[in-house]
Amino acid sequence: MKKLLIAAALCAAPLIAFAAAPAIATAVDTARLAVDIKTLSSDEFEGRAPASAGEEKTVAYLIAQLRKIGLEPGGDLKDGKRAWTQDVPLARFQIIGTPSLGVTVGGKTTALTQGEEIAIRAAQTNVDSVTFANAPIVFAGYGIKAPERDWDDFKGMDLKGKIVLVLINDADFETGQGDFGGKAMTYYGRWTYKFEEAARQGALGFIVVHETGPASYGWATVKNSNTNEMFDIVRDDPTRVHAPVEGWVQRDTAAAWLAASGFDYETLKRQAQTRAFQPVELKGVTLSGDYKVKHEVIISKNVVGLLPGTTRPDETVFYTAHWDHLGIGRPDAKGDTIYNGAVDNATGTAALLEMARLYKAAPRTDRSIVFLWVTAEERGLLGSEYYAANPLYPLSTTVGVLNTDALDPTGPARDFTISGNAKLELLDMLVAEGAKRSRTYTPDPSPEAGYFFRSDHFPFAKRGVPAISFGSGQDMLNGGLAAGQAFDQTYRTSMYHQPADEWSDSWSMDGMAADIALLYGLGRDLATSKRWPEWGEGSEFKAARDATRGERL
Repeated sequence: MKKLLIAAALCAAPLIAFAAAPAIATAVDTARLAVDIKTLSSDEFEGRAPASAGEEKTVAYLIAQLRKIGLEPGGDLKDGKRAWTQDVPLARFQIIGTPSLGVTVGGKTTALTQGEEIAIRAAQTNVDSVTFANAPIVFAGYGIKAPERDWDDFKGMDLKGKIVLVLINDADFETGQGDFGGKAMTYYGRWTYKFEEAARQGALGFIVVHETGPASYGWATVKNSNTNEMFDIVRDDPTRVHAPVEGWVQRDTAAAWLAASGFDYETLKRQAQTRAFQPVELKGVTLSGDYKVKHEVIISKNVVGLLPGTTRPDETVFYTAHWDHLGIGRPDAKGDTIYNGAVDNATGTAALLEMARLYKAAPRTDRSIVFLWVTAEERGLLGSEYYAANPLYPLSTTVGVLNTDALDPTGPARDFTISGNAKLELLDMLVAEGAKRSRTYTPDPSPEAGYFFRSDHFPFAKRGVPAISFGSGQDMLNGGLAAGQAFDQTYRTSMYHQPADEWSDSWSMDGMAADIALLYGLGRDLATSKRWPEWGEGSEFKAARDATRGERL
């Protein structure tokens, strides 16, 4: 099995102590942390896919650890008692066999290989099959309709029965300036938005053109994430948010289709960066497809552990992480089919277990602490979305959410970051807590990647709950910024959503131990105070929080 291409020695001492809240010391057991990560990302857990044997093993492991730690169950109420889990109904969709796909240019049809030139997702519209023949193709720029920005890439074109090619990211990603936040991605740049817009536009489907830079990941990630089983929350009418056809296409393949109809890809892309852009139909180029789809409803599990507060137990501080990964999928070049998800997110899953141990060993807090491991993050933040839509503890009295996703296993950093550059007091508090530990805050180094919309804090944030997703930082004590950036680049290119994301004996736990201590310190401050952190002025999430202010008085 391929090992991480990073040389870092394990810390010799199993316990690393860090200053935290007054009179409280945190002792992170790095040996135990390593065991948890190594176990959860082992082949035995089969990549931790929802609705699999890997899920059963993962949920059982987490519950066993929580019992050993001494937490209380914090999940669904059953017969008047809390369970360890929250049931999460999910719709599962799978293409049966290999889809038949082809492009016709000038009357000649060429087969397209699933996972190579194109990646078609299983239809999420509760149909048994999808068939379309010689569907017209339209290029519609970035696929954005934003009235508040006076922006419309469709200009009233009738898209019924048509396949629409759209670019990934926002219209000002290339130039770094414009109406969509410059390099910082807005939700309009996320592929999830583009597929939702396909349904609103009444199109047969949208196919996103993949480019590594604006997507922030390579084609291998696209292929591995979109050609296996798909999950969604259970919807009364899925056609309101899903078109029949959703997928991705390689940049050069899309450029060839445009060239065959007399258009230059780069020229059209530049035009698409302006309001004046007009969508164009690719004359003489059509797409066809035929495949069967299996769809069913399954029950996955969020895992919930609780430490009740002593004086204000109805006020909750949340720690979250997703336990799932991609499971078993397409083999890599070495024939490995298990997507172990060691960094993503066995690290965060294990970090929450260690934080639970720290809290249990320390004096109890005034407010309750909730540890929430969510399912199906890799399928579109579905476990956290379900929880936020069906909260076990009121969102209005949820003080804040600290999400942990993919901690750095290569050693300690001088800095730390969060996903996105949100304006909120919770970040100010994190920065102050970091300063106590001589760590500095570095704004999200890749705001154009849209990480704010890609982690489990987002379903809470969009409902007004102050929430952040923590990142380990890149300015390493050993090797500086160059070392941190080198690992980040290697991880994104060679490991992210690939079988190579697996445990390595060369990993160092001391960096993760420092991250855990920092998050523990912030959470403990929140849980022992009466403070309610707020969103900053101008935040799009402030109004939702303000609407529930009376429930916190």
